[in-house]
Amino acid sequence: MNLFEHIGRYFGMLKSVFSRPEKGKVFRKMFFSEVDSIVINSIPLVAFLSVFMGGVISLQTAANMGSPLLPEYTIGYITRSSTILEFSPTIISLILAGKIGSNIASEVGTMRVTEQIDALEIMGVNSIGYLMFPKILATTLFLPFVVIISMTLCLVGGWIAGVQSGLYSTETYLIGIKAFWYEDQFYLYYALCKTMIFGFLITSIPGYFGYYTKGGSLEVGRSSTSAVVASSVAILVANYILTQLILV
Repeated sequence: MNLFEHIGRYFGMLKSVFSRPEKGKVFRKMFFSEVDSIVINSIPLVAFLSVFMGGVISLQTAANMGSPLLPEYTIGYITRSSTILEFSPTIISLILAGKIGSNIASEVGTMRVTEQIDALEIMGVNSIGYLMFPKILATTLFLPFVVIISMTLCLVGGWIAGVQSGLYSTETYLIGIKAFWYEDQFYLYYALCKTMIFGFLITSIPGYFGYYTKGGSLEVGRSSTSAVVASSVAILVANYILTQLILV
């Protein structure tokens, strides 16, 4: 199957995903379960990465501040801008595409090859909507909150790294964090907007690969790998398109 056939079947799948849930009580239970398993369980990994990456960004910025014309608070400003524009929304989404995407593709793929999905369809259940709609909705709505946590911890990591190494003071770093915020606060809305789209891609694409898995356990592994690769590529392409549409 070529790329265009995959894209056509993917959008065809989405029509079934967004059908009205048959039982609201069951949907709500599954929705909050997915919020916990997909979003909440990702916070420790995101927190760990954000603190260290924030430190790396600030230290690299400080190491390249060779011009005496640049004020010291530029370090905090660049750390804030890099965090909000790219690191937290895009890099964290790429990392979660591997963690969440492989899990979803494996879970749904295993249900397919063990005929659990066939059993749902025999009972008259919209299987793809039943399995994927709570996952997609949970990630799309709540991933921005994870990204906000990432942004905060990234800035904290930058502060810890710089102050502990003696490259700048707390006051200088905070001045840079707050510098030109009134003009740049639109970047935060831009970052959260594209995070919601990334969240949609992180769950819907692996769900597609898992749902259409054929064969046995070996094919489930292949679907999981394909899901991570495809969702990562989709995030990068969507990031470029959104940047062109919103920022340029």
